[in-house]
Amino acid sequence: MINVTIANFEAEVIEASMHTPVLVDFWAPWCGPCKVIGPLLEKVEAEYAGRFKLVKIDSDQEQQLAAAFGIRSIPTCVLLMNGQPVDGFMGALPEGQIKAFLDKHLPAANELEAQAEEEQAQEALLEGDTEAALEKLQAAVQADPENDDARFDLVKLLLELGLDDDAKVAFAPVIAKASGVRRLDSLQRWMAARDAQDGIDPDARAAELQARIATNKRDFDARFALAQLLFAYGQWTAAMDELLEILMRDKTWNDDVARRTYIAILDVIEPPKPKVAEGQVPPEDPTVATYRRRLSSVVLS
Repeated sequence: MINVTIANFEAEVIEASMHTPVLVDFWAPWCGPCKVIGPLLEKVEAEYAGRFKLVKIDSDQEQQLAAAFGIRSIPTCVLLMNGQPVDGFMGALPEGQIKAFLDKHLPAANELEAQAEEEQAQEALLEGDTEAALEKLQAAVQADPENDDARFDLVKLLLELGLDDDAKVAFAPVIAKASGVRRLDSLQRWMAARDAQDGIDPDARAAELQARIATNKRDFDARFALAQLLFAYGQWTAAMDELLEILMRDKTWNDDVARRTYIAILDVIEPPKPKVAEGQVPPEDPTVATYRRRLSSVVLS
């Protein structure tokens, strides 16, 4: 619990709420109900273990802040997220109602745990520690099975490590919704491209397909098969170049499969966005940016 004044309001409330929900308790020393709800709020904050931050504002001493929030009676509690008030309540509610109010807005404890594991996994990857990253991503998915970002990163890492069977096991719980979630669909297309190469000599297959394309530049089946081969073996830009050749000649060939596969490759190769200062836009990976522009120019031409 932090006492907030006009001097530290920006840092302790507005900026803090960009990362963690902030519950502001407007009170006054003479207010009897304030003395009832104050300890309850502190107890709930401790129990919620970081899911929100509690601050207190003395409405008598900080009349400018009280006026800015339109406070007409105390105690009044206001919840801020991303710098904006999202909800509030007046009066000394019992503990159960306070928790019900918070639970409407706060991420669940397992969601926060998964987010923390995911962040640590990305840090481990930046340091080149794939073993630690794999453990963290597995923990993130176990903590919050609905976290599609963590699952995407887990399956992607397993595929990068050549653990295709493990990747399929990790992907299985979301296979039913993959067609409706773009990045999950992208993983499924990558796995399909890898499966298509089972038992094939990649060099001989590439030579065969390139010969067919040299004979007929509109042999889209050969071009797509070559793109899948290149996709499966991590030759990302070469695969996208083949798909662009299809798109330049037939934008919707075979139920739009070329464009969808192209987007899948972009999803697979896009690195995590680096952390930047508040208000700044993280830089885009140059390869991803270049090939996004090329796709747009072809599709919109």
